[in-house]
Amino acid sequence: MNEETSAEKESEWKKFMRKHWGIVAVFIIAAALAVAGAVYVFWWFTGNAQSTGLVPSTLNLWTMNNVVTFILYLIFWELVLIGIPAGIGALIGWQWWKRLPAEEREYRIFGKSSRSRNAGGAISPLLFIAFAIKVYVDGNWNVAISTYTLNYVVDSMITILIWIAAIFAIPATIAIIWWIHHELGRPLPSEFQSEKRETHEASI
Repeated sequence: MNEETSAEKESEWKKFMRKHWGIVAVFIIAAALAVAGAVYVFWWFTGNAQSTGLVPSTLNLWTMNNVVTFILYLIFWELVLIGIPAGIGALIGWQWWKRLPAEEREYRIFGKSSRSRNAGGAISPLLFIAFAIKVYVDGNWNVAISTYTLNYVVDSMITILIWIAAIFAIPATIAIIWWIHHELGRPLPSEFQSEKRETHEASI
C-alpha cells in the first residue's frame, strides 16, 4: 500500500513538472534572487547606517538604543526593497495556482516537510562554528569581541554565507537539476499515459 502511494505521488509530481516546468523554474529563480537581494540590502544598510551616524562602527560603543534602532530600520528597508516585491510575486504565484485545474491542485507534490524543520536546528551551530573559523583565520582569535567593528562582523557573515553556498548550495542545486532532468525523462505509469492521451483526444 505504501509503495503504491509513493508511486502515485511520484507520478503526480512528474506530470505536474512536465506541464509547468517553465513557471516553476521562474519561481525558483525569483526566490534565489530575493534571498541574494536581502543579503545585499543588509550589507548596503550596514554601511549606510554607519556613514550617517545611525549606529557606531565599533561594537563596544553600541547601546540598546542602537541595537533596537538598527533592527527597526533594517526591517523597514528589507520590507520596502525586498518584502514588497516578494509579496507581489507570491500573490502572482497564488493567483496562478488558483487558476490551475482542480485536479492539479489536488496533486500531492510536496509531501511532508518534517525533515526540513528538523534540519533547521543544525544551522545555528554551523554558523557559529564557521564564524569561529573565520575569526581564527583572520588572526583575531585573542582579540576582544567588543573591539570588532560592525563591518567586520557583517562581512564575516556574508563570507560565511558564500562558503555555505559554495560547499552545499551550488552542488545541491546541480544535483537537483540533474535529478529533475533524469526523472522527467523516465516514462509515466500506464494509467497516467492513458489519461494524457484521453485529455489530448478530448481537446481535439
